[in-house]
Amino acid sequence: MALDTWLIYLLASIGLSLTPGPNSLLALSHGALYGARRTLFTIIGGVFGFSALIALAMFGLSALLQASASVLNVLKWVGGAYLIWLGIQLWRSPGLHLELTGQSARLGNASLFRQGLLSAMANPKVLLFYGAFLPQFIDPQRGLFAQFVVMAATFASVEFLVEYLLARLAFRIRPWLAKGGKGFNRCCGSLFALIGVALPLGR
Repeated sequence: MALDTWLIYLLASIGLSLTPGPNSLLALSHGALYGARRTLFTIIGGVFGFSALIALAMFGLSALLQASASVLNVLKWVGGAYLIWLGIQLWRSPGLHLELTGQSARLGNASLFRQGLLSAMANPKVLLFYGAFLPQFIDPQRGLFAQFVVMAATFASVEFLVEYLLARLAFRIRPWLAKGGKGFNRCCGSLFALIGVALPLGR
C-alpha cells in the first residue's frame, strides 16, 4: 500500500476501534471482572474473529474484481454512502451505559477466547462494514493478498491495543462513557461520514 493510503487507513482503523461496539464493551466488562491479563484471551479471540471477517471481505472483493475491474469504483461509491449512513446513525446514538453484573462462576481462558471470537464474528453488520470500508483503500494495480496482510495486521494491532487499554482502564472509563459517550459518538460518526465523502471523491 502507498504510505499516504496506509496512514489514512490507520487513522480510520483507530476511529473504528475506538467506537463503542460489542467487542470493546466485552473487553471493558471482562477487564473489570477478571483483570486485564486474563482479558487478553478475550481480546485475542476478537482479533482472530475480525481478521477472519477481513479475509472474507477481501475474498469477496477479489472475486468481484476478477469479474470486472470497474466494479471497484461502484463499490467505493456504495460503500461511501453506507459509511455516511453509519456516521449519521452513530451521531444520533446516545452514550453507552455499561452495567456490570456479578458473576459467581469464573470463566476459563478458553471460554474468554471463545466469547471474544464469537462476539466479533456473530455480528453480520461487521462484515457489511468491512465490505464498505476496505474498497476505499484497495489499489487494483497492486497485489490484493499483500494489501490484505497489511490491512489485517494494521487493524488487528490497533484493535488489540485499544481493547487492552479499555481492559486496563475498565473501572475508570465506565463513568466517562456514561457522561461523555454521546459527544464521543458524534466525533466518531463525523469521522465515518468524512471518510464516506472524501475517499470516493479523492480516487
